[in-house]
Amino acid sequence: MSANRVHRTFVFLAIACVGASGARGGDRRTRPREPPVEEAAEVSDQCPEPDGYFADAEQCDKFYHCDKGRITEKLCPDGQVFNDYSSEYEKCDLPFNIDCSSRPKLQEPQPSEHCPRKHGYFAHEQRNICDKFYFCVDGKFNQITCPDGLVYNEKSGICSWPDEAKRKGCTSEEVFAFECPKVPEEVGITHPRYADPDDCQFFYVCINGHSPRRNGCKLGQVFDDVSKRCDWARNVPECADWYKGRLTDQQLKDLENPPTARPRATKVSKRKHRPRVEVDDE
Repeated sequence: MSANRVHRTFVFLAIACVGASGARGGDRRTRPREPPVEEAAEVSDQCPEPDGYFADAEQCDKFYHCDKGRITEKLCPDGQVFNDYSSEYEKCDLPFNIDCSSRPKLQEPQPSEHCPRKHGYFAHEQRNICDKFYFCVDGKFNQITCPDGLVYNEKSGICSWPDEAKRKGCTSEEVFAFECPKVPEEVGITHPRYADPDDCQFFYVCINGHSPRRNGCKLGQVFDDVSKRCDWARNVPECADWYKGRLTDQQLKDLENPPTARPRATKVSKRKHRPRVEVDDE
């Protein structure tokens, strides 16, 4: 078994053994049962190495600091977990970046307004509010809103498409109030596009024909449901007046025909031209 594996599986049981021995004067009857032979290499009543930082085997936000063989139990700030990538560094990280499946226990939370724990990213309390979440630092929150069409992904801590986040109450159909029409498989694999029935500038891409994702055309353009692409509003009869009242005719014209940038003038030296003096090397 590798040294790293021994370091990472350093268990609290070892600390309990030391405490029990010291408290009861070495009475063997009060000591925990000895581990099986095949596990003996993973359990120690001393630091795996004289110096370093080692993860607890059961609790993801607990770790141990060994300094010249002396053990100190430590906890990450509430909401963070210990990063056991290297025993040389004392590093606490966000849970999204660490696999805690083998040591899932955590310290008691210290909640505050909008913050289930003191540090981290957390979904909005109302399950149907999918595009907003909180960033908490030391129990103080900042609310963040995802870009249009995206929702907060509780598994990764970032904004993503609803079909990737897979949150209850935040499915693509629930967020967009749009359901992809049923199509044959050979059509579905082309990721067909459909016009947004309520907004000429936007459309839906149905991934594999099933999961809708909302996309938009650039300002001044609309989605042409016939050609299945974005075009200037004047070219799509049913959406020709979509920008009326929001953009003037001149603004639409400028968007469609942006002015070309003038070439930069070449700087000319003001020094007077002087004849070159030939040097005779003879």
